[in-house]
Amino acid sequence: MGDSRVYSGADRAGIVSKIRLENFMCHSNLEIQLGDFINFVTGQNGSGKSAILTALCVAFGCRARGTQRAASLKDFIKTGCSYALVQVELKNEGEDAFKPETYGDSIVIERRISESTSSTILKDHQGKRVASRKEDLVDIVEHFNIDVENPCVIMSQDKSREFLHSGNAKDKFKFFFKATLLHHVADLLKSIEKQLIGAQELVGNLESSISPILKELSELQGKIKSMEQVEEISQRAQLLKKKLAWAHVYDIDDQIQQQDARIEKLKGRIPYCQDLIERQTVKIEGLEDRLAKKKAQIAILMERTSEVRKMKEELQQKRSEATKKRSELEEDCSRRVNEIKRMMKKAQMLEQQIRDINDQDDKNTQAEEHEMEETLSGLRQEVEEAVMQFERCKKDEESLSNSIADADNDIRKLQSAIDDLMKKDQQIRYTIRDLRSHQTNKVTAFGGDRVTNLLRAIERHHHRFGRPPIGPIGVHLKLVGGDKWAYAVENAVGRLLNAFIVNDHKDNLVLRACAREANYNHLQIIIYDFSRPRLNIPDHLLPQINHPTTISVLRSENATVMNVLIDVGHAERQVLVSDYSVGKSVAFDRNIQNLKEVYTLEGYKMFSRRSAQTTLPPNRNVRTGRLCSSFDDQIKNLENDASHIQEEVRQAREKRKRLEDGHHNLRDEFQLAKRRRTDVEGILRSKKFALQDTEKSYALESSSRPTSNVDELYQELSLAKKEIQERESKLEEIQVSAAEAKIKASELKASFENLCESAKAEIHAFEKEEQDMMQIEEDLHGAKAERNRFELAKNERVIPNIKEAELRKEDLENNRKVNYKKASIICLESEIQALGGNDGSTPEQLSAQLTRLNQRLQRESQNYPESIDDLRMMHDKKERKIFRKRQTYKMFRQKLHACQKSLELRYSKFQRNATLLKRQLTWQFNGHLRKKGISGQIKISYEDETLSIEVKMPQDASNNTVRDTRGLSGGERSFSTLCFALALHEMTEAPFRAMDEFDVFMDAVSRKISLDTLVDFALAQGSQWIFITPHDISMVKQDERIKKQQMAAPRS
Repeated sequence: MGDSRVYSGADRAGIVSKIRLENFMCHSNLEIQLGDFINFVTGQNGSGKSAILTALCVAFGCRARGTQRAASLKDFIKTGCSYALVQVELKNEGEDAFKPETYGDSIVIERRISESTSSTILKDHQGKRVASRKEDLVDIVEHFNIDVENPCVIMSQDKSREFLHSGNAKDKFKFFFKATLLHHVADLLKSIEKQLIGAQELVGNLESSISPILKELSELQGKIKSMEQVEEISQRAQLLKKKLAWAHVYDIDDQIQQQDARIEKLKGRIPYCQDLIERQTVKIEGLEDRLAKKKAQIAILMERTSEVRKMKEELQQKRSEATKKRSELEEDCSRRVNEIKRMMKKAQMLEQQIRDINDQDDKNTQAEEHEMEETLSGLRQEVEEAVMQFERCKKDEESLSNSIADADNDIRKLQSAIDDLMKKDQQIRYTIRDLRSHQTNKVTAFGGDRVTNLLRAIERHHHRFGRPPIGPIGVHLKLVGGDKWAYAVENAVGRLLNAFIVNDHKDNLVLRACAREANYNHLQIIIYDFSRPRLNIPDHLLPQINHPTTISVLRSENATVMNVLIDVGHAERQVLVSDYSVGKSVAFDRNIQNLKEVYTLEGYKMFSRRSAQTTLPPNRNVRTGRLCSSFDDQIKNLENDASHIQEEVRQAREKRKRLEDGHHNLRDEFQLAKRRRTDVEGILRSKKFALQDTEKSYALESSSRPTSNVDELYQELSLAKKEIQERESKLEEIQVSAAEAKIKASELKASFENLCESAKAEIHAFEKEEQDMMQIEEDLHGAKAERNRFELAKNERVIPNIKEAELRKEDLENNRKVNYKKASIICLESEIQALGGNDGSTPEQLSAQLTRLNQRLQRESQNYPESIDDLRMMHDKKERKIFRKRQTYKMFRQKLHACQKSLELRYSKFQRNATLLKRQLTWQFNGHLRKKGISGQIKISYEDETLSIEVKMPQDASNNTVRDTRGLSGGERSFSTLCFALALHEMTEAPFRAMDEFDVFMDAVSRKISLDTLVDFALAQGSQWIFITPHDISMVKQDERIKKQQMAAPRS
């Protein structure tokens, strides 16, 4: 422990080669290269020298408070910055290298600090990230023995000042005890001693636990003697168990034979069912022939009864005509009676008018006639003006009505356009939602959530497949050269992207069942041989053109997927072009061999079949290419389209609002015009009535004067009376004709009834034939139903029963394998055959025998529930257990005794080493003090855990020894502390050491001696040293192993 560790030039593992700081404390970006041996870092106060040691502590996992420079890590971030970075590079060479196969010849420790968190990353010599766990950093620190909290490894200026000012002997002892690792060894020894005491107690308890087992062993021996009499019964039970195990196998063999017989029987039913179906088919053909013959007979009967029917129809028609004529004559009679009454009223009116005319007074003058004419002229002019105004109002109303109809039509068209835009916007939003779902899970692009449910069902039933299905096909495809042809490929082979591929028909049935379980209806399944290699199509079978084909822009790692695209989708004959004109030229203008279809980037499909040329527009339901590597651009374009559509909807709604407002105004104007027209129409009607009344009165007055009018009335009266007489005579003739028509109708009715009675026999025969035909049709329908029933029984009962029996047989064979394996574990079949084989006993019989035997065995051994084998096994087990435990406990005692001796030896060595270290520390401390002519002594008490330093100055004539370093001057105290630290350094191990402002409070002479002492010690030590001081180091001697660096002056 006292020997110092010397690092050779070839063994440089664990030393710091480079430190880089970014936004750390006062440094924005600092990188410092360190030598392998002695490094001096100087600079003015505030230049950031101490930040280097602080960064070392932070990089090796020290907490912020442990550095005594900050309360939390975020305080190390430079003001105005958001993060800080500390990067330390360690050499990893030589025999002590840490995981050189992982990190190489250097290890980079990078710690990044932000406002909220910090992280540590370990990198290899190439800067590649290796680990980021805290445990990995701890492994490195423990491997290289880097304890940054140990002042002998890194002594910051705060620790230097604190130690210089500390006079506490216990603190110095702790410093010494920790630096020399004695505290670690002491803790280990105490822990081991405590564990040994616990182990001694545990072994004693274990040894005492054997006594109950010995007692149980003697009891077991007594039980075994008592159980030997039932051993024979137990052996018979074992034999029955073996027979029972193989009886299950033989029983399954019998069931398999029964299933084979059942399958043969069911297969024999197929010809029987087919025979029944053929019989029904023959019966159906016979019934169809009979039906045709019966229809011919009915046709003959219909010809025979056609004359009767014709006569019947003629009589029916004559009867209807007679009835109609009678009705017409009766109506004519009634009408003529009414006319006669009306003529008589007219004659009475004429007589009254003649009397009124004779009573009229002929007093009207010429002046009254002139006034009447003027009145009539004024009224006619008013009527004409009212008519013109009415026509104008009517035209206005019709014009407004047409405008309202046009506005209604425009609103309907605009509403239809808005609905179309809303549907389009909704479709785009659905597409965006699907694309975002595809970004999360690409599988959903080829079937939605149904395909994920199907894949889970396939995973659950994977053992049922001969070979796992492939699908959906789109998941196994990638576009070559970007997403340019994604939309064209979607239109070309999009119908195949959702499909699944299976190897054979059996896998097809299993996959179809999985689809039903996943509620995935109409799943497209392609059966294709998985063993076929990838198809290699010769050039002469491909379209001879410079444009790409669908198969040329697709790639897949699965050869079966590419074969299906070729054999099923004809992707090698589908040509992709950039635009419509080029596609039209390729598809129609040239005669290209092996060309099937042409697809454009816009989605147009073009092909020609013989002389017919066909161009199909893009599929509106296909908006995107599902094979795109990224859907971000598509989502962005669709969102832009949606925003444009929403803007169009907004504008259309504003326009509709304007049209509805205009339509409302037109409605109001139309109602106003309608009321105006109604008012004018009422005025016109009143004026017309006034004119008519005036004209009638004028005509009456003017007609009452001349006597010729009375003569005309007399003449008209005589004519009316004459006409009344003629009409009365005509009425009598019509009444006679109506009576004759009634008699004729009665006669025709009687004739019709007689004819119906005579034709009843022929009609009955016809109806009988019709009934026979209906019976034949019913039998034909029943025969077809029976045939369908047999076909249904064959397809849904016999064939499924055969499949069910085959599956049952397969299950039985699987069960036989399982039971055979289980029975073989119990005993070999040859052993059963040697005992007589299967004696015809069923498993149930053997199980019953075994049950009875076990019950008897239980009765015989009811006092001892264990079997004799179990008791013997338990006896042997306990015997072996006691033997093993005795041996084990004996070995434990030996090992504990050896451990106790080793612990005592280690305690004695620890005390001896502690004494030697105490002496070594005093000698080395005195050795360093002598360089300045000072002598001293270190007193260490391990019992009191104290350490005191005594220093005797050469100029002290009284020979008084200073027992507290605080009684020394600043330089003497610093030099004494340095000597004490160097003495400890010689007794500790670390790949590098660092000291900050070690020469504080020293005068020039003490600093010169201290520097020489430090340099000589460091060169002799051979490890890496980092000295930080603000003072001049020009007096340090020059050496190739000494590197000096000057920090830049702080900015004002």
